[in-house]
Amino acid sequence: MKSKEIVKKMGAWNNGFLQLLIDIALLALALYLCINAGENTSTFMGILIGVLWVLWGLHVTGFKQMVIQPNHARVLTFFGRYVGTVRDNGFFWTNPFYVRKKISLRADNMDVEPIKVNDRNGNPIMIGLVLVWKVEDTYRACFDVEADAYDSFVAVQSDSALRKVASLYAYDNLEDQNEVTLRNGGDEINRRLEQEIRKHLEIAGIEVVEARINYLAYAQEIASVMLKRQQAEAIIAAREKIVEGAVSMVDMALKKLAAEHVVEMDNERKAAMVSNLMVVLCGDEGASPVINTGSIY
Repeated sequence: MKSKEIVKKMGAWNNGFLQLLIDIALLALALYLCINAGENTSTFMGILIGVLWVLWGLHVTGFKQMVIQPNHARVLTFFGRYVGTVRDNGFFWTNPFYVRKKISLRADNMDVEPIKVNDRNGNPIMIGLVLVWKVEDTYRACFDVEADAYDSFVAVQSDSALRKVASLYAYDNLEDQNEVTLRNGGDEINRRLEQEIRKHLEIAGIEVVEARINYLAYAQEIASVMLKRQQAEAIIAAREKIVEGAVSMVDMALKKLAAEHVVEMDNERKAAMVSNLMVVLCGDEGASPVINTGSIY
């Protein structure tokens, strides 16, 4: 979107200290004429003194709100017409008839409270974010959105973007570890969130510096159920790894015994050995060894 902002440069005539000297000179001249005019003030002298006081009063208003701190700006309008934005820092003087609106260009942050949304699988979750933003386009910030309503506008639009992103991904998926989810997406999820928020805030001339999820959990009504599900899936996944490793170890043991001719075993003895090894390797508790001093038959 093309910016309509006009950056107004402050020249030598706008120097606040130069205009302050002029202002002091006008005040001194008006006071001098008032003191020396006495009681025999002519009509012309009276008009001149009046004009000087009016000029001095108007001139003084040119300093209003024109001490500009770093990362601040002034948006100038002249009887409803946008004149430009002063981004220079310092002490300035401008047309007394300008309306000056103070606007901050500093970065601000917002902690969006966790909201309840449904993820891609329809599970209710609680999700919140931290947003860092700043005004980039002063024209849009002043005239395209309600004045002095940045916080409310940013909060509502961030909420909308967060709901959209949360609905595009599942909270978690233990079955497919390669799938991007809200829980393991990390930087990718945050980048997608930044893009969505940037689209929503562009109309207000606001730049998104950073957006990241800072709270993620299942909603209270299903939290206990989903915790049990996660535990069950984790146990199953762990068991699969244990069995896979046990089978590999048993196969290695049989091949090693056969290759080094440690003992000759028939199929029945091999089956008994495999059974014992699987019990030892896959059991939750430590096995109690039994020493057989006789024959297995």
